[in-house]
This record gives sequence, C-alpha cells and structure tokens, in this order.
Amino acid sequence: MTSRMRIRHTSRYDYDGPVTASFNETRLTPLLLPWQNPLETLLNVDADGQQASWQHAYSDYWGTWVRAFEVQAPHTSLGVEAVSLVEVNDAGRPTPDLEMSWDSVRSDAVYQRFGEYLTQTARTEPNEELAAIAAEVGADLAPHQAALAVCNRVRETVTYVPGSTGVNTSATQSWEAGAGVCQDYAHIVVGALRHIGLPARYVSGYMHPDRNAGLGEPVKGESHAWVQWWLGEWIGHDPTNDSSIGERHVLVGTGRDYTDAPPIKGLVAGSATSELSVSVEITRLV
Repeated sequence: MTSRMRIRHTSRYDYDGPVTASFNETRLTPLLLPWQNPLETLLNVDADGQQASWQHAYSDYWGTWVRAFEVQAPHTSLGVEAVSLVEVNDAGRPTPDLEMSWDSVRSDAVYQRFGEYLTQTARTEPNEELAAIAAEVGADLAPHQAALAVCNRVRETVTYVPGSTGVNTSATQSWEAGAGVCQDYAHIVVGALRHIGLPARYVSGYMHPDRNAGLGEPVKGESHAWVQWWLGEWIGHDPTNDSSIGERHVLVGTGRDYTDAPPIKGLVAGSATSELSVSVEITRLV
C-alpha cells in the first residue's frame, strides 16, 4: 500500500527582547529510503519579516538530513516552517534475519560495527528494575521475538500521558513515573534492548494520527518517535502503539537518543529568553 502526505511543521520563537543574531539546525526533512521518497521539501524562515542570511544543507554523522541557517540581524521573533511532500509504501522495507542467534548478535564483529548503538546514554540507561525485566522477558526468546516482547511489556507498563514529561526526561524517570510520551517509550525500549545485547537506535519522524481521515483533509499531528533494532537490517517498531511501522510513518532521523535527532536546536546572541510554540499539520493526498 502507498500513501502520499504533505507535512507542515511550524516552530515559532517569541523573545522577550531583541536578539542580535541566531543560528539554528533543523532535522525536519524526510529521508530518501527504499520505501520512502521525499518528493518536495522546503524550509521557510521568517525573523520579523527577514529571511535567513544563509542556509546550508548536509547529512550528519547519523545520516539525518540537516538544514542549518543563520539570521544576522536583530529580531524579536523567529518562525521556521518546514513543508514536505513525501510518498511512503510498504515495498522495500527491511525484514529481520530470524535465523540470527544471540551468539551472532552479541559477537565482537557486531559490537565493533554497532558499538554506539549498544552503549547506553544518560537518556536510555535503564534502572535495575527495567534491566531485570528486559533480561527476564527476552530470556527464552530469539532476538526478534525478545525485542517485540520488550516493546509489549513497556506498552503495558507505561501509560501514554501527553505533557507528563519533557525533552530532558530520561528512560528511568519515565519508567519510574509510569507515564510518558513517544520519545519516552523509545528511550525506554532502546535502553532495554541495549541492556540485553541488541543494537538499538532512536528514530524521529511523524505518524499520521488518523487512518480514517479523508484525502485532502488536514489533520493536527505532532513529531513522533519510535525505535529500530539491528538483525541483519534495521527493523522498525512503534512502542508507543506497540505496532509495526507502516505507510502512516514518515522517517526523518536516527541516533543514539533524542539528543542526536531533535527537530530544531540552536543558539541566539543576546540575553533574551524565548517562548516556543509548535504546530504540525499532516494531510494525506493518496
């Protein structure tokens, strides 16, 4: 099945005083993949009616497409609008190597290749309880089935509560609170899988929230996060919904955790503080 979607992601910073300049990096462009084709991408910058002084696009260390820009003039607000037209299909998606044993997954060769995705970060480090549960759940299962079982256990244990956590919340904090949002589910699962020796990484992107929306109907969305684990190929799974990745998911970036793939980050020259507002609109066209 194939879908075509237009995604409009708008971020606005309002400063409590003028800043003399600002620099930002955005990770908002869907990647070109065997099952995903970005047909059009556009980044609009508006700083009190001024455009960016310059823009530069590149692929970062993790393979995520970055658009960096700078505004070299005083401004009190900054609007960043990323618009993408992307086609997603089920053909060409990787499938797990179900013959891979734990001995193969935990081999020196795999560690040398994927050591960065086996090393915990401050955001993914599991506490003793979560680590023990991950080991118990996957003890008698093959790697792929163990990963699915971990996702299922996390989904059963952690309640999705919008606004319950922030971008700096760690997997342990969310697990102990028993609540979180998509990035927390991703951090918890990534940490649990790394603990049992399975290379895992954080994925950022979008998911159309309404499978019953009409064609051409704009729907309020948001950034989404899920996970991938390596079994001969990178295999995606959505732990927030405990579902496979399908034509409603649009992949933007990957990394060790959220820190490697934030939608936007930057700095300003000046002492002003800012207030950020974000909106995402997703329209299915096919």
